[in-house]
Amino acid sequence: MDEIGNRPRRRGRPRKGATGDARARIADAAAAEFAEKGYDAASIRGIARRAEVDSALVHHYFESKAGLFAEVIDVPVRPDRIVSAAMDAPRSGLGESLARAVFSAWDKPNLRPIAVTMMRTALGSTAGSSLIRQFLLRELVEALAKRLRTDPGIEAGEARVRAELAMSQMAGVLMMRYVLGVEPLATLPLDALIARIAPVLQAHFDGTFRADS
Repeated sequence: MDEIGNRPRRRGRPRKGATGDARARIADAAAAEFAEKGYDAASIRGIARRAEVDSALVHHYFESKAGLFAEVIDVPVRPDRIVSAAMDAPRSGLGESLARAVFSAWDKPNLRPIAVTMMRTALGSTAGSSLIRQFLLRELVEALAKRLRTDPGIEAGEARVRAELAMSQMAGVLMMRYVLGVEPLATLPLDALIARIAPVLQAHFDGTFRADS
């Protein structure tokens, strides 16, 4: 029951005055859960259990496991949201949509250093590196594979392969352009870059990519 007219609180709503305490407990529980189990095995339910709150309260504060993870490790850039914004495109335009969403984000001066740091961390050998790799694989590759599976005739295994090939292609370009600064790729105008990479991504999504194409 709440303090106003003794009405029952809606499930997942914090008690009045308990907001900061509950949120902090959830964040602490999530940090422990991710450290102990890794990103893949950690669950909202397990985090809620550890924090001694209802799982609906976790969703109230953080929306999703990805949001909670980003909060815990202080990730100011949400690659899962960047990719998600491109997913509404029809499959015939998915290569263009994804390339524009990702490379436009990385080209922003305020986001580029953060994104580069995240990529470098993901390539490291620390426990934090492993967590970030799991986060990126789950929230990017699996989200893209799930999107591809919505089209008729694409089975789960094939969708996963296509998603991994497309993401590995993008990761290579991101590394060469933004992390290593290899010329002329590093200074290629954004629209020219997208025009070159989008058809390659699209070929992976369509399952038509050939090495001699």
